[in-house]
Amino acid sequence: MKKALILPLALFLLCSPAAYADNALTATLTAADDARIAAMRNPEREVLAGIFSDDLHYAHSNGVVDSKESFLEILVSGKTKYVGYDHVERSFTFPAPGIALMTGKARIQAETAKGKMDSVLSYLAVWREEGGTWKFLAWQSCRLPVEEAKP
Repeated sequence: MKKALILPLALFLLCSPAAYADNALTATLTAADDARIAAMRNPEREVLAGIFSDDLHYAHSNGVVDSKESFLEILVSGKTKYVGYDHVERSFTFPAPGIALMTGKARIQAETAKGKMDSVLSYLAVWREEGGTWKFLAWQSCRLPVEEAKP
């Protein structure tokens, strides 16, 4: 009977610290992403510059790709205004130390010179730890057909 308990107990003890670390990291990154969204909705250059990696690669759902500087410019100038941003799904995985992949779906409402956008997007985002701080490194999204957009 005692031998039957040893393996499950050993697995529990070995796995628990990793699960706790992933939960803590997920909470940290969720907070960082919430701060990113708030900053994109109320853009201030200094705040956004502190969130975005210098190597930012932001591929919009329409195929346009922005760097950190070009994305900062369109946000701060008001050329693009994010007026609504709600996650339908959001999850994180950790493929390597200092790298987090964020995947999910979000309903995003924006106003641009070309008009208004109200879409549910499927996305892949990358966060990278830089100097002890998690920075938003990359975004790639695509619009979902209406029937697939429902949670």
